[in-house]
Amino acid sequence: MPETDVQVPIDVVPGRKRRIGIMGGTFDPIHHGHLVAASEVLSVFNLDEVVFVPTGRQPYKRDRKVTLAEHRYLMAVIATASNPRFSVSRVDIERGGTTYTIDTLRDLRKAYPDADFFFITGADVLPQILEWKDSDDLWSMAHFVGVTRAGHQLDTTGLPPEGITLMEVPAMAISSTDCRARVASGVQPWYLVPDGVVQYIAKYRLYKEV
Repeated sequence: MPETDVQVPIDVVPGRKRRIGIMGGTFDPIHHGHLVAASEVLSVFNLDEVVFVPTGRQPYKRDRKVTLAEHRYLMAVIATASNPRFSVSRVDIERGGTTYTIDTLRDLRKAYPDADFFFITGADVLPQILEWKDSDDLWSMAHFVGVTRAGHQLDTTGLPPEGITLMEVPAMAISSTDCRARVASGVQPWYLVPDGVVQYIAKYRLYKEV
């Protein structure tokens, strides 16, 4: 993966609202696709910070076993530690119950009351937004940035064009599903996930059964 320059936090300009990226996800495990996507969106939208928010319990992934939240949170901390513009929030984990994006945004609004939010997600998830909890309120809470791999076609029928931006990010071809499958077959996911995350997975013997 190409090296990314370490970005220095933007000085706060009087009258300028903070611009916060929010990247929610299961992160099971977090991988370089997540990190590259966050970095690209941060650069394009001139964000001050990107907050990674590991989900508590995903409403759309109840058909498979999900790694304990504490493991997923710690892997996200390890993966983002070297970038001063990245942070990790426990709001979804500590809230308990099923994680809904509207609750994530409402909780983070308390921490960043005067910021503009940019919610970063895989573009393939965007068509589901209309089925999300309190979906009509989401557009007033954040601008949605759908990241996708090159050449991927997306149907945005019914979604407000002013509330969504699509971005191509080549590294999105990496998937957590593939990383878990590799570990289960005895192959460590070197260079797909950060080195520290590879070591964490090995230490706690995660994904030996998927």
